[in-house]
Amino acid sequence: MRVVPPTPAGIEAAVDALRRGGLIAYPTETVYGLGADPLNPRALERLFCAKGRDAGKAVLLIIGDIAQLDLFTGPLSARACSFVERFWPGPLSLLLPAAGDVPRSLVGPEAKLCVRCPSCETARALCRAFGGPLTSTSANPAGGQPARSVADLTLPDLAVAVDGGTLPASPPSTIFDPETGRVLREGVIPESALRALL
Repeated sequence: MRVVPPTPAGIEAAVDALRRGGLIAYPTETVYGLGADPLNPRALERLFCAKGRDAGKAVLLIIGDIAQLDLFTGPLSARACSFVERFWPGPLSLLLPAAGDVPRSLVGPEAKLCVRCPSCETARALCRAFGGPLTSTSANPAGGQPARSVADLTLPDLAVAVDGGTLPASPPSTIFDPETGRVLREGVIPESALRALL
């Protein structure tokens, strides 16, 4: 595993690994994420294998900006747009309608993707340099403790780790379906804040 700083050169090294079908680790606003090219079947296979994750469990995506949503989702409802405008960039992962040609391993029940635009500038810079969304499952073995520093990374097959320092202890992102109003996981953003917008 090559460790690089979150500089333009470090970001480019990570993006190069992604384009070769490799796996990277990178900081988010909560924990270190495990990044792969979501349109590369071999890269997704490597991700599930490295993490020991059930292949039937959909993988969350992050985006660098709102324009990147168009690559993977259908049109957003007015309700979904209100949560995007209020909470992004930030630790709110939204269930949004998937476009028809999105790989099945990214799509959960009811043909929805789990997507967020993180508040971590390094994570967004990776997406922008890559030119599209990246996977963002936590960079730890399934069921294990999330990595909060590069020293915590124990996954095999990592090509590059972008060193964002030691992240403060934090709950994970909140996962929310804006259409049903259902909170699938309460994290940094409390359910009460989402209910207030509803």
